[in-house]
Amino acid sequence: MVSKGDGIPYVFEYDLANGILLNRLSGPVTDEVLKDFFRAGAQSAARMHPRAGVIDFSEVTSFDVSAKTIEELAREKPVLRDPRLRRVIIAPSAEVFGMMRMFEIEAEKHRPEIHVVRSEREAWAILAVQNPKFEPLEPE
Repeated sequence: MVSKGDGIPYVFEYDLANGILLNRLSGPVTDEVLKDFFRAGAQSAARMHPRAGVIDFSEVTSFDVSAKTIEELAREKPVLRDPRLRRVIIAPSAEVFGMMRMFEIEAEKHRPEIHVVRSEREAWAILAVQNPKFEPLEPE
């Protein structure tokens, strides 16, 4: 887990029973925060070998990320290396939802199982999971 108390606006959690890596962002998100988040997420995914991944933007208070950064991140190697694994992005706000849809379209070639939704309920339905139990990941 990356502690929000350390000034880093994200945490990583894992549901062992379902093999889901949950990545939550909070507060203001900028280009640099999002790039750092993706790097840290890749490290967590390599360590846990999840069967699915979820990025949750529900607690984001502002999203100052450029289209260029979204395109660059979409073209990078996926955090979850296996392209068959499902990825769900929870983006309740219109602004983040639009940017994540752009990410989905740009990333589709290397991440065909990516879905952008508005709520956790939709995410768990896509992953066919009821009541997931997430535990914080400890830092390496």
